[in-house]
Parts: sequence; structure tokens; C-alpha cells
Amino acid sequence: MKTRDQIILTAFICFAALSAKAQRLPLDSVLARVGNNPALQAYDAKAQAQDAYATGAKSLDAPKISAGQYQTPYQLSPNTGAFMVQAEQMFTNPAKLKAKQAYMQGQSKVTAEDKNYLKNQLIAQAKQAYYERVVLERKLTLLQNTQGLLEYMLKDANIRLTYGKEKLPNIYKAKAELFELENTREQLHNEISRKNILLNTLMNRDKATVFAVDTNVAVKDYESALTDTAALAAGRSDIKAISRNLDLQALNAQMEYSKRKPDFGLQAGHMFSYGGNANQYILMASVTIPVAPWSSKEYKANLKGIQYEVAELQQKKLDMLNQAAGALAGIRADMHSKKRQVNNYQQNIIPAFQNSYKSALQAYDQNTGDLPSVLTGIKDLQAARMEALDRLQELLTLQVAYEKENEQH
Repeated sequence: MKTRDQIILTAFICFAALSAKAQRLPLDSVLARVGNNPALQAYDAKAQAQDAYATGAKSLDAPKISAGQYQTPYQLSPNTGAFMVQAEQMFTNPAKLKAKQAYMQGQSKVTAEDKNYLKNQLIAQAKQAYYERVVLERKLTLLQNTQGLLEYMLKDANIRLTYGKEKLPNIYKAKAELFELENTREQLHNEISRKNILLNTLMNRDKATVFAVDTNVAVKDYESALTDTAALAAGRSDIKAISRNLDLQALNAQMEYSKRKPDFGLQAGHMFSYGGNANQYILMASVTIPVAPWSSKEYKANLKGIQYEVAELQQKKLDMLNQAAGALAGIRADMHSKKRQVNNYQQNIIPAFQNSYKSALQAYDQNTGDLPSVLTGIKDLQAARMEALDRLQELLTLQVAYEKENEQH
């Protein structure tokens, strides 16, 4: 028994020493390092690729050069025909090229908002994991306090047993309570380790890096706030992404509309005539006629389709704003309820259990009570404090959800 207690105590001291030496990262530092996440850097690379593609949007089609016999009879005659060298170049209408480049440049703006949306999700995930670890650390401290109470009672009970004033089964019950605490502590340590790994993953660091957290967290007063849909539309990246998509569809429409404009071509050729005949040349210009009925169907259909896509995006944007406003209203109502529950634990429930424990302890000291009553008081007090921390965790989870909906970093 002694050896086991010494091992547990040594392990706890080592963990405490490791935590003390570990780097302390406040929440702001953790959130700042989330920007190193590879998923976000992938969006940066994608946006750079789209910008790079846009730089080549104004390039013309490759010129065409050809050479060969021209009007030469199958029956070889040195007096007829010619050898011709010819070059052709099509010149795409500058308005088409400009519209294409503007459309391609607009794609990276959508990608930037998609990146911001993912960043908001990762930040919310990091906040949630950080707050969960803070509550776990507080639970560990609570267990340490409870362990101190149980060890004191066990020591006192052993002294009473020597004088025949205590029963052996009660001492075994107290020891069982201590061993049960070890299981709870082990579970909390495991959960803390998992949160540590998750936060390191989000920060793109070595997963085994140990760091300490700031257990002082601020509970915000969001339940009295009002939802401003204009601010919501201006702040949320997923809604701004729809706005960028609407801009992109406008550029797409301009690109389709520019297909009404003609393209031009130039053809030049030189013929080396056989049989001493005079050399000849070809110089011709060409123009496309995209407004012809059989060639205008495509861009007209595309323009009509773009109108429907714009209408879809506008309705989707309105739906997002409606859903976000409803979610925020629900979260505020939940936060109000959770705050009242936390306050009830702090002001009423926990003090009542403290008084119950103190009364049982006083009766035990005066030999009018028994050890099981004291142990029950300690266990009930710990359970109430644990429940209070669970309600605090639920409140912080709602806070993270509110900030995620509002995209507040």
C-alpha cells in the first residue's frame, strides 16, 4: 500500500513539475498559431495559382505557319504551280481578353473567403479544445483538494481505530474513495493529453509538445446583444464568399456578353512560281460573325443560365442570414439559462453541500456522527463542484458557438 501511494505521489509531482516548466500559451497565442495550419496554407497556394493563371488570360492564339506546293499539277511540269510559304494569326477581340482576365482574377477572391471560412472553423475548434482543457485542469485541482480531505479523514479514522472508536469497514470505504479518485484523475489526465494533441495539431506543431494553459477564462455577456444582419453579412466569410461569387457571376456574364464581339485574323503567303513565272502573294484579313443565329445560341443560353445562378446565390445568402440570426437568438437564450444554473451552483447548491459536510464533520469530531456520513458529505460536495464545472463548460461551448456564428476572433 505504501509503495503504491509513493508511486502515485511521485508521478503526480513529476507531472506538476513538467507542467510548471512547460511553456504557458494563453488563448490568443494559440489562436494566432492556428494560421500555420496546412489546410489554410493550401488555400493560399490555390489563390496564388489562380492569380498566376490570370496573368496569361490576355494571350493570343499561337500563330500558324505552313509551307508546301500550291496549285501544282499531279503530272510534274516545271512551268506551272508554285511553292508557297504562309503565315496566319487570329487576334482575339481585346474586350474578350479583358473580360476573361477580370473573371479569372475574381476567382482568387472567392478562394480567399473560403480560406477565411475554414480559418473560422479551425479557430472555433481551437477555442473549444482550449476551454475544455481549462475545465479539465480545474477538475484536477478539485480532485487534489478532495484527496486532501479524504487523506485527513483516513488518518483521523486510523487513530480512532486504535482506540476502538472507529470501525474497520468505514476505513476500507475511505480507502476505496481514494482509489476511485485515482481512476478519475487518470481519466482527466488522458483527456488533457488528447486536448494537448488536438491543439498542437491545429497549430501545426509537434504533437508531443507539452504546454500549459491559462485557467482564467472570461465569460462574455452576449445574451443581451442584438443581431445586426448588416454587420453579420459584412463579418461572416461564408456570406462574403457568396457576395464574391455574385461578383464573379457578374464578371462571368460580362465574359459571355463579350462573345458578341468579333475576332479578327490576318493571313499572308508568298508563292515561288515555277517556270520563270512571276512570284505571287496572298494577303487577306478575316473577321468572325458571332451574332449569326447559329453561332449566338451558346452565349445567349449561358447568359440566361447565369441569371438563374445569381438568383440562387441571392436566395442562399438570404437563407444564411436567416439561419444565422435564428442560431444566434437560440444561443443567447441558452447562455442566459446556463449562467443562471452556474450562479445557482455557486451561490446556493455548493454552499449547501459545504454546510452539510461541515455539519457531518463537526458531529464526527464530537463523536455524535459517523465516518460514512462525512465521506458522503465529501463526495456530494465534490459532485456538486464537478457539476458546476460541467455547466461552465457548457456555457463556454455556447460562447464559442456564438463567436463562431458572428465570426469573432
